[in-house]
Amino acid sequence: MTGTPRAVLDQPGAPRAVLDQPGASRAVLDQPGASRAVLDQPGASRAVLDQNGPLRAVLWDMDGTLVDSGLLHHEAWRDLLADLGRPLTYEEFAATFGLRNDAILRRLVDATMSDAEIIRIGDEKEARYRTLVQARGVAALPGALDWLARLRDGGWRQAIASSGPRANAAAIIAALGLDGAFAAVVGAEDVVEGKPHPEVFLTAAARLDVPPPRCIVLEDAPAGLEAGRRAGMPTIGVLSTHAALQADVVVRSLAELDARTFDRLLGGA
Repeated sequence: MTGTPRAVLDQPGAPRAVLDQPGASRAVLDQPGASRAVLDQPGASRAVLDQNGPLRAVLWDMDGTLVDSGLLHHEAWRDLLADLGRPLTYEEFAATFGLRNDAILRRLVDATMSDAEIIRIGDEKEARYRTLVQARGVAALPGALDWLARLRDGGWRQAIASSGPRANAAAIIAALGLDGAFAAVVGAEDVVEGKPHPEVFLTAAARLDVPPPRCIVLEDAPAGLEAGRRAGMPTIGVLSTHAALQADVVVRSLAELDARTFDRLLGGA
């Protein structure tokens, strides 16, 4: 039927409807059981929609953004490096916050350290850190839990995008009672490059099925904010571990964020 619209409706079990208009736009509508609608407008940009409106996401760094974990990380590193004969001050530790273990160890211990030795020492440090979390607990930073709930209720997809291993994220999620709060968790083992490379945020966006420009990065470290910028994402910097940051929005704590900050960073959508 050339010149006449063609409608193809997949029945339950294959719940997608495709309406093709010859020479015009195509609409792909996902019915219940899938949540995304994609509307392509001729000669215009693509809008990605779900049942709550335009797709949008927040990508959370964990340490120093979601939780106040710096002292526990420092204690784990300090005690482990002391066993290796390398004293560690808090200032030295703070300068590495947000980096992966390979970068930390090559900066603090030995620039020529082998990958195998980095894995061995790094795994021991992270195990010590998780033991401290389980023994002492960990506190969410001001405003973090409130924003997690508000963003969830507003239909935002949320993920953790951390330089640490996924096991650390699991320990934090368990300690804070946040099971189910994040649709994806991306850790060090999921990427090849660490921050400031954008891979961790691009991976998180892909797992949430949200285009990078529709994802907002929450970070406390310069390397993480640089990674967010390189990913093409708006950024919010939290001054919990550094005296100054470069981001689209910078606050001393998430509790200070204006109620419409996230919407404004995506142009009000």
